[in-house]
Amino acid sequence: MSKDDLLAGDARRTVPRVFGGGALIGTLGGLIGLGGAEFRLPLLMGAFGFSGLEAVILNKAVSLVVVATALPFRARTVPLVEVAAQWPIILDLLAGSLAGAWIGAGWATRLKSGTLHRVIAVLLVAIAGVLALWHDTAAQEPLFHGWAQMVAGAGSGFAIGIFASLLGVAGGELLIPTLVVLFGLDIKLAGSLSLAISLPTMLAGFARYSQDRSFAVLGRNRRFVLVMSVGSVVGTLIGGQLLGLVPDGVLLPLLAAILLVSAYKIWRHEEAVPA
Repeated sequence: MSKDDLLAGDARRTVPRVFGGGALIGTLGGLIGLGGAEFRLPLLMGAFGFSGLEAVILNKAVSLVVVATALPFRARTVPLVEVAAQWPIILDLLAGSLAGAWIGAGWATRLKSGTLHRVIAVLLVAIAGVLALWHDTAAQEPLFHGWAQMVAGAGSGFAIGIFASLLGVAGGELLIPTLVVLFGLDIKLAGSLSLAISLPTMLAGFARYSQDRSFAVLGRNRRFVLVMSVGSVVGTLIGGQLLGLVPDGVLLPLLAAILLVSAYKIWRHEEAVPA
């Protein structure tokens, strides 16, 4: 066993592989303005052999680091004062997403392994569909106004919070189109707002996961989380620099295809495991 192994008993989890995997996923996420958690989850389950719930919790831990660093990274393009000025929208979506994140994490800890694998596979397919649609969305007239907008925002936040907790993701792939379509925001501002909403939402889910014994996976894999977090942040920065070099018409279908293949493998993996 190499001294670079991050976890005794599994030679797949070495420093170069973990850092490289995090950097690759971060780059993919940076190219489309996300943290890459959607692609990191299949990597954790496939290449590194974590179980469904362990992978979700580890994914959420790494995602927290990426989201927390991404917001200040974007401040040059979208000043934080502009983000803060949208506090009514942030509070509206948070009112639903915090509750959804708590409930979603509770469901994940109670689901049987096979069921959770299938839920993950279905949600990855849903993300693939969303990624293929939302990126070209332009700022427009808000879909609703007044109380109808507030109710729709809280309801959307609740659904996104559940979704984000079940996968251990930030939920930006759903928050961004919601902010653009429901509130009529520019997509760059929507990207920063989604980070501001995602961080407390993820913390709520994280707090709920901490009450389950599966949360101990973080203690057993501290170095793994640290190395993958650093790799993910580096990759996100690289992806941001490469943004615009790869046409959306090529990139988004490719990323959607990666998620579809990952979903299929996760579904088939569970079928292959004896009950």
